[in-house]
Amino acid sequence: MSTQGTNAFVSTTTAFVSATMPSPVGMLTLVAGQRGLAAILWDVERPDRVPIHATREDAGHPVLVETRRQLEEYFARTRKAFDLPLEFHGTEFQQRVWAELLEIPYGQTRSYGQIAERLGNANRMRAVGAANGRNPIPIVAPCHRVIGASGDLTGFGGGLERKAYLLDLERGELAFDFVARHR
Repeated sequence: MSTQGTNAFVSTTTAFVSATMPSPVGMLTLVAGQRGLAAILWDVERPDRVPIHATREDAGHPVLVETRRQLEEYFARTRKAFDLPLEFHGTEFQQRVWAELLEIPYGQTRSYGQIAERLGNANRMRAVGAANGRNPIPIVAPCHRVIGASGDLTGFGGGLERKAYLLDLERGELAFDFVARHR
C-alpha cells in the first residue's frame, strides 16, 4: 500500500473526485485526489471532520473503481488487507498516527495508549485519539481497530454501531445486519 501525504490539511488547488457505493454499513462516498484515495466518508459524516470536498463525481476513476472492488471484497470477508494508493491530508502528527493504523492487523485491536507508545510518547493518547477521529480513510486505514485501554469501544466517525459491526465482521461474529436495522 502506497501512502503519500501532505502537511497542509487540504490544498485549494487539489482536485478531488468522488463516487458513492452501498455497503453493509450504509452509503459510503469514496474520494480520490491526484495521487490516490483521499477519503471515505460516511452517510452520517460531520461536515468538519474531514476537510476534503470533491469537485465532481467520477465513478469511473481508476482509484475509485479499485477502492470499491476491494471494499466489496472486504465486506464479503475475502480481503483482509487493502492494496491502494493513499493520499493522506493532515498534520505531520496525524499522518504518523494514520500510518500506525495501517500496521494494525485484520481482526486485532490496539489501544490509544499502545499507539502513543509506538509513536514514542505514552502520554499522548488523547492526541492519538483526536488524530484517529480525523482519519479521512476509515476502514482502509482501520481506525475502527482502536479501542479504549479497558477494551471499551470509544468514539468513531461512523458511530459506535458501525465500529462494532466492522470489528465483528473481522472476527466472523456478525450478530446483526446493520443496513436492514437502519432502514
